[in-house]
Amino acid sequence: MAIIITDECINCGACEPECPNNAIYEGGIEWAMVDGTTLSGTYGLQNGQQVDVNQKQEPISEDFYYIVPDKCTECVGFHEEPQCAAVCPVDCCVPDPDHVDSEAALLDRKEKLHIA
Repeated sequence: MAIIITDECINCGACEPECPNNAIYEGGIEWAMVDGTTLSGTYGLQNGQQVDVNQKQEPISEDFYYIVPDKCTECVGFHEEPQCAAVCPVDCCVPDPDHVDSEAALLDRKEKLHIA
């Protein structure tokens, strides 16, 4: 399950530098799969769409920080718990019921995002 930032976010930015996948963006900022990863070429998003990893995508939120589900691994393979949730002062980084993944799927995503 990916993590989502709720509308209770106070835009403090504490979560953004903690993400090992660069999956967290400030509200209104475009994102790309290549940001903070070793990806190149095209990448298949969870919705089945193939995108150029350098292509800028529309922000998921205009008003507060957001997490790109296609880049979130819940910190599996990096840390014991999601680091965004660990540092959030208002506890607005919570599991996203719309993006449920097994630990194996999260580890697979981590390997795809960070080719050694």
